[in-house]
Amino acid sequence: MNEKIITINRNLEPYKEDIVNHKLYNKLKNTKDIAVLMENHVYAVWDFMSLLKSLQHILTCTASPWKPKGDPKIRRLINSIVLEEESDVDEQGNPSSHFEMYLDAMDQCGANTKPVKQFIKDVGNNYIPLVNNGVDDFLKSTFNIINSNAPHKIASAFTFGREDLIPDMFTAIVKEYNTDNKLDKFVYYLERHIELDGGEHGPLALQLISDLCGDDDQKWNEVESTAVNSLIARKKLWDSILSQLS
Repeated sequence: MNEKIITINRNLEPYKEDIVNHKLYNKLKNTKDIAVLMENHVYAVWDFMSLLKSLQHILTCTASPWKPKGDPKIRRLINSIVLEEESDVDEQGNPSSHFEMYLDAMDQCGANTKPVKQFIKDVGNNYIPLVNNGVDDFLKSTFNIINSNAPHKIASAFTFGREDLIPDMFTAIVKEYNTDNKLDKFVYYLERHIELDGGEHGPLALQLISDLCGDDDQKWNEVESTAVNSLIARKKLWDSILSQLS
C-alpha cells in the first residue's frame, strides 16, 4: 500500500474510533429505534451515491457524443465501483442500487420513507431540501466537497467516510432485534455493503486516490484534511441521531 495512504489511515484512527465506539449503538433497543436511525442514515446512503456519480462525471465521459476522457485506468476504477453501487443485486437476485435496497429495508422495518422519497423528488441542481439540523449539516459538508470539483477531495470523502466504519457490533445488534424478520433486508444491505467496501471497493478507492494525487504533496494534504472533516461530519450525524433516541 502507498506509504502516504498508510500515514493518512494512521492519522485518521482517532476520528474513526469516535464513530466505531459511538454511544448510538447501545441506544438501539428495538426495531423502532433502528427505524429512527434508518430515517436519518438513508441520507448518508444517498449522498454516498452523489459523491460517486460526481467522480464519474468529472473523471469519465458521461455525455453524448462520447469522447475518451482522462486516464483509462481511472475510468475503469470508477466504472467498476459504479456498476455495483448503482446496479448491484438485492437479496432475491434482482438488480438494485444500494440506495433502493435501503428504501426497501426501511419499508420492511416500518420506517417512514415518505420524507426521503419527497426529498428525492425535490432535490435538484444547487438545491438540497432541508430535512433536520443533523442531516442538513451532514449534507452541507458533503456537497461543499462535491462543489469543489476537486476529484481527489471527492474521492477522499467517498473513501474514508464509507460504510465499512459501521462496526460488527451494529450488524449484531440489528440481527438480535430481527426476531420477527422485519430487518432481513437491512441485514442484507449491511452485510453486502460492508463486504464490497472491505473487499473490492475499498482497495479500488485507495488506488484511485493514489492515482489522482501522484507526487503532489498539496493534494495529499487536502485528501487528509477532507477525510478528517468527513469523519467529523459523520460523528455529528450519529450525535444527532443519538439525541433523537435519548
